[in-house]
Amino acid sequence: MASYHLSVKTGGKGSASPHADYISRDGKYAREKDSDLEHKESGNMPAWAAHKPSEFWKAADTSERANGCTYREIEIALPRELKPEQRLELVRDFVQQEIGDRHAYQFAIHNPKAAIAGGEQPHAHIMFSERINDGIHRDPEQYFKRANTKEPERGGAKKARFGETPTERKEYLVAQRERWADLQNKHLERYQHADRVDSRSLKAQGIDREPERHLGAGQVQRFDTEQLQSILARREAERQAQQSRDERDCVIDVTTSLREAIHERDDASVKPAQQPEPEVAAGITFDFEKEPDKLNALVSDAMKDVQEEIDLQSLVNDAMAEFQGIHQEMERQRERERLAEKQRQQEKERQRLAEQIRQKPDKGWSFSR
Repeated sequence: MASYHLSVKTGGKGSASPHADYISRDGKYAREKDSDLEHKESGNMPAWAAHKPSEFWKAADTSERANGCTYREIEIALPRELKPEQRLELVRDFVQQEIGDRHAYQFAIHNPKAAIAGGEQPHAHIMFSERINDGIHRDPEQYFKRANTKEPERGGAKKARFGETPTERKEYLVAQRERWADLQNKHLERYQHADRVDSRSLKAQGIDREPERHLGAGQVQRFDTEQLQSILARREAERQAQQSRDERDCVIDVTTSLREAIHERDDASVKPAQQPEPEVAAGITFDFEKEPDKLNALVSDAMKDVQEEIDLQSLVNDAMAEFQGIHQEMERQRERERLAEKQRQQEKERQRLAEQIRQKPDKGWSFSR
């Protein structure tokens, strides 16, 4: 099932170059074995860093003002349903949509193995500079100076604003999250995958559960078998619940469409009161014995209408029966979710007690000479 994630963070002076090395798996982050790097590329760099993005981030760390932002990063989860080349296409489309040719950027796609379930966890890190490309040539030192509005060529590249107030910045982020969900769903549809993502919170979607806390590899290694099984059971319960909701919505849509079709057909078949048939109004009659073909045609049309009525009603009955079955399954699923939530609370309590034990001072024996 496709999952949704988008987060944004910023980096200060001195952090851009190390982070660029991290996402591109360069320098001390290079891995000869078990590398999770699926792809990396950069774009919109000034001439002096055209094919060396590391030089751009080093210059940002060196020349950006002390309290300045050296980079912004968008981290996104990518659909496991898509192939690597399709995920790359999706990321490139998102970069073009959000960054275009306005900012220097570098991105990397990672695909590590999930710490618990062991499946793929494809995601992308998109770093970009807040400085806007205005076509003016600047050396590395000048590029990161304060902008000069009156004489742009004498100052540094101007910085973009992503909202002047906290409210505006929040609104920008919400809109960006929606754009990412829409783009991801378009690509899932393009490659004929039924799954869709939603940028809204679980509460806004009408899903009554707490979001699962992200667990790093270090935390997972400290879990025992029972704790891991509890997490996996909860995830499976949530997956089945979502599948039940999707099936329910599908049945409701089909049933509604069938009812509307019957209603429209019945309306079309009803003629205004006292309106004679066209042939009678024109004073035209015929002898069924002499013209059996006309009789056969009328009987055939009548039987066809009856058959359509039976077929449509049969489909409605089948859909409603299926809906009843799904409703019963959802009731059972709610019970499984309740048990899974109970297990999760027990797991949290075990972790809390274990943490208390770890923090309790050692009261072992002491010996004096």
